[in-house]
Amino acid sequence: MIERYSKEPMKSLWSEGAKFHRWLRVEVAAAQAMVELGIIPPWAAEQIRERADFSLEEIKEREKVTKHDVAAFVDVVARRVGEAGKYLHFGLTSYDVVDTALSLAIKEALGIILERAETLKERLREKALQYKYTPQMGRTHGVHAEPITFGLKLLVYMKEMERNIERLRRAREIISVGKLSGAVGTFSQLPPKVEAITMEKLGLRPAAAATQVLQRDRHSEVLFSLAVTASTLEKIALEVRHLQRTEVWEAQEPFSGGQKGSSAMPHKRNPVRCERICGLSRLIRSYISPALENNPLWHERDISHSSVERVIIPDSFLALHFILEEAIDIISNLRVNTERMLKNLWSSGGVFLSQRVLLALVERGWSRDSAYRKVQALAMRAFDQGRDFRDLVREELGDELPDANSLFSLDYYFRHLDEIFSRALKEDLPDQEG
Repeated sequence: MIERYSKEPMKSLWSEGAKFHRWLRVEVAAAQAMVELGIIPPWAAEQIRERADFSLEEIKEREKVTKHDVAAFVDVVARRVGEAGKYLHFGLTSYDVVDTALSLAIKEALGIILERAETLKERLREKALQYKYTPQMGRTHGVHAEPITFGLKLLVYMKEMERNIERLRRAREIISVGKLSGAVGTFSQLPPKVEAITMEKLGLRPAAAATQVLQRDRHSEVLFSLAVTASTLEKIALEVRHLQRTEVWEAQEPFSGGQKGSSAMPHKRNPVRCERICGLSRLIRSYISPALENNPLWHERDISHSSVERVIIPDSFLALHFILEEAIDIISNLRVNTERMLKNLWSSGGVFLSQRVLLALVERGWSRDSAYRKVQALAMRAFDQGRDFRDLVREELGDELPDANSLFSLDYYFRHLDEIFSRALKEDLPDQEG
């Protein structure tokens, strides 16, 4: 991922140095496990633990010769260790180390993502309660439908983030495994007990069965959970982008002092951060396909997945972490124009009341079809003539609906809000009108 979209601590987690340090953790833990089982002498594990080290430059230089990054890593560390270097990587194959270390990295990265996802969920909850009773026009197909509240819109996003958090937790559980089962998964050089002890030291579980690698359905599920989370962030950002359009102007992303929206037009305040979220979400989603294609490998393993994963796994985490941080700040500092929301709600002449009037006619004995046709005709006149739908209802249906004014209250549309919020938040909430 380019520097522009890389933030700490995710950036450091996926650095080359951090990767090799995770490889060292696996090698040291495996050596300690082998000592406990009497496979290598205690002094060897002690030397490995105390002396194991490397420099990135050394590994890169050695890899020019070996054309194999793990072999280069082992050669460099073994030289640093000295005599005990012969016991480094004892009985292991490359992906015993690489896959186990990758699981460590993904597990840690998911922890970072989960923490930020929880923060976003809480910000959405706070804003949902703040704007619980703020009227806004609900739109379907981009067209006025019936009133909602801005708080309800945010509540829907909050519940979706809850589901994302559950998916991310499941992904962390799925990937929290490692393997030291050798070249084809048969433990030909080391007993399963070495794997069990090593994984316990690393905070992982042994894979119940593996080939030379952990099976990539696990990694596919991880990337899928990241992609679904990104799609939620895009959904939120896309909504803000629509609401920030000049013709709508109901909400805007933060615009800081000194910020410029255009190099040419000083008046511009563009939803650039929301657009950035939408763009990077596309990138994250695009990685699902190669992740799935990494699962079917030749026999017990080929290397076709390796080059792909060096890109798609770090990039997915870095991009999602970046847009999560963006979304948290946007929601926390969102500019909400409640007066414009109310103005826009009535801007279509109150035609959103059509279903309310339709049902009132049906209750008066009209057939549904005849009521529909009559109300539809009044709504079309309101559109075409720029009339207020309420006035037309009073004029045309005053005899049928002498209490027509009682049909025009917004309160009717929000009478179940408390129940919706209580159900969604699983708690009783006091009225928060105002």
